[in-house]
Amino acid sequence: MAASNRMVLGPLVGSIDQGTSSTRFLVFNAKTAELLSHHQVEINQKFPKEGWVEQDPKDILRSVHECVEKTCEKLQKLNIDITNIKAIGVSNQRETTVVWDRVTGEPLHNAIVWLDLRTQSTVERLLKKIPGRNKAYFKSKTGLPISTYFSAVKLRWLLDNVEAIKKAADNGRALFGTVDSWLIWSLTGGKNGGIHCTDVTNASRTMLFNIHSLEWDSDLCQFFNIPMDMLPKVRSSSEIYGLMKSGALTGVPISGCLGDQSAALVGQMCFQDGQAKNTYGTGCFLLCNTGQKCVFSEHGLLTTIAYKLGRDKPVFYALEGSVAIAGAVVRWLRDNLGIVKSSQEIEKMAAEAGTSYGCYFVPAFSGLYAPYWEPSARGIICGLTQFTNKNHIAFAALEAVCFQTREILDAINKDCGIPLHQLQVDGGMTSNKLLMQLQSDILCIPVVKPSMPETTGLGAAMAAGAAEGVGIWSLNPGDLTPVTCERFQPQINPEESEYRFARWKKAVMKSMGWETTEAPSNVKYRNPKAVISIIGLGIESAEVSIHPSCAETAVLVNETTQWTLDAADFLFCFGLLSKEILPPT
Repeated sequence: MAASNRMVLGPLVGSIDQGTSSTRFLVFNAKTAELLSHHQVEINQKFPKEGWVEQDPKDILRSVHECVEKTCEKLQKLNIDITNIKAIGVSNQRETTVVWDRVTGEPLHNAIVWLDLRTQSTVERLLKKIPGRNKAYFKSKTGLPISTYFSAVKLRWLLDNVEAIKKAADNGRALFGTVDSWLIWSLTGGKNGGIHCTDVTNASRTMLFNIHSLEWDSDLCQFFNIPMDMLPKVRSSSEIYGLMKSGALTGVPISGCLGDQSAALVGQMCFQDGQAKNTYGTGCFLLCNTGQKCVFSEHGLLTTIAYKLGRDKPVFYALEGSVAIAGAVVRWLRDNLGIVKSSQEIEKMAAEAGTSYGCYFVPAFSGLYAPYWEPSARGIICGLTQFTNKNHIAFAALEAVCFQTREILDAINKDCGIPLHQLQVDGGMTSNKLLMQLQSDILCIPVVKPSMPETTGLGAAMAAGAAEGVGIWSLNPGDLTPVTCERFQPQINPEESEYRFARWKKAVMKSMGWETTEAPSNVKYRNPKAVISIIGLGIESAEVSIHPSCAETAVLVNETTQWTLDAADFLFCFGLLSKEILPPT
């Protein structure tokens, strides 16, 4: 880039986009919203036990430092002066819970990721304290049901089960935060004066925050038994929190902070009541701006804070549908089954199949989120025949993402009363054109994808650049840069779409009721004819076999009793156990 061109770039804004699967640092031109350069690092996830998902907070922080330094190196090679970077925004995976020592600066445990299921027994225990075990008991204050998903339950588990955290909390040394808090505290000095804060969008995902008063709620903290001195100060999504204390961007203010889905809503410029976007990342998150009023869903959606773009600016709310597994299903096919070698390969495989051939995949690896909120569900693949191959499963995996989005969109349409006529999309999976076409076909409306897919990073940059004291990015509607988009139109008739969706719903019903809080121990598998899973039956020792006289009957035997059951419920290892159990024979 010529020196003369360098002069017209104007002020730049950096954006830390810390997601579940990767960390990015991106640099945008504040006047044109053009993405100038970025660097990305994949984040390791740890699975110490079934249903547990953790990340190392120090690895997350290292990935941020690496991305910032590498991006600055790339800019310098492009002859772009990094001193033009006037502000930095942060967007982050929400709900993921970090606890660290304010004196040493060291994390006291791995971060518990939002997907993690270890807290199901904690949820059950908390529900016993609530009249009627009502999961929605705190919804009027928080917008959220009691679930393993949200930070308060994860923090309660850490205080109950990690001695170092309990001790640090008792001594007043423990600090809690979602990933944004951990990063801002660390980047602004850490144990040497780091700023312990969060923004309203992240606070609204903890179940400890009153979304009306915009304050930590003492009654909620008392219910979950959380010491309030652990909690970060809650700030708006657009103000100067502190200055970078190390690295190539030392002295640059961090002045924007949004949970990743709120950042995407801002990046998609969904500032009007009724505008919505769907982000396809590790999970899938559809947010609909409801303006300055709280709308409470009657169809399984969350009420959440969309953004508050300045200390003196009004708070905006959103309805949200959350799906736990979207891009994660592709990673599972790659890492766990070895069906695909790369995330990009799944589009080619699915295109070769052209259909799932009646195969349906419900990736309920972490239970089902919106609109069901059913933690007992587990993943199933059903409708398999001898003709089914890995390409059909790849197609079914992509369809699953689209069907889950359809369920959320239907719920939003019912709650808002005005159907969406198109869906704005973003996130890593939107580069898969087959997925986008499938999504349009299943929704029966156009899907609109911006040509610059990094809308999460863009939203955090916009918030940072617009902050008081920075003031280099105008959020006035007339000043916003028009975005070029690619549109995908439905190519199948609505009847076919409805038929496929109905089959999907049937598969979803089959996935429910699988898991219980009491896991079986010492389960043994003994079957001379076929290997059939009996995990989840709660039986200490059992034998499963096809009854010799009837191919449609299966026999389950333990030391004292034998039951005869419908074999169809056994033949696929992720299926549900038949509820009809015949008398002992």
